[in-house]
Amino acid sequence: MSMMEYNGGTVVAMTGRNCVGIAADRRCGLNQLQTISIDFEKIFQLTPKCLVGFQGLATDVQSLSDLMKFKLKMYKLREDRTMPTKVLSHLIATSLYEKRFAPWFAEPVVAGLDENNVPFISGFDFIGT
Repeated sequence: MSMMEYNGGTVVAMTGRNCVGIAADRRCGLNQLQTISIDFEKIFQLTPKCLVGFQGLATDVQSLSDLMKFKLKMYKLREDRTMPTKVLSHLIATSLYEKRFAPWFAEPVVAGLDENNVPFISGFDFIGT
């Protein structure tokens, strides 16, 4: 059994005409045998036009979402603007790759709109590819 299956979870995203959708289950359990919570947060709005869903180990989901919020605040302070969705997607990929030898056990799915309201989605494994 892998660590990705310990808490489990599903996140899915889709695009439409000038819109995106993202959905996730809210169950947090142990090895599909025991339910701990049925209202575990897996989707986070990181910018006004971008949502990120994380599935995987619950502690890493929370830690990685907090890290992304921190990095977005630092970007906002330095650049004095909100990070575009594609740049946020690259930031998540590089943040995951930085810890490739001791990885976060969370697989993010990014869904958002760019500056021209063109839909953008991307998904990563736990080392950012």
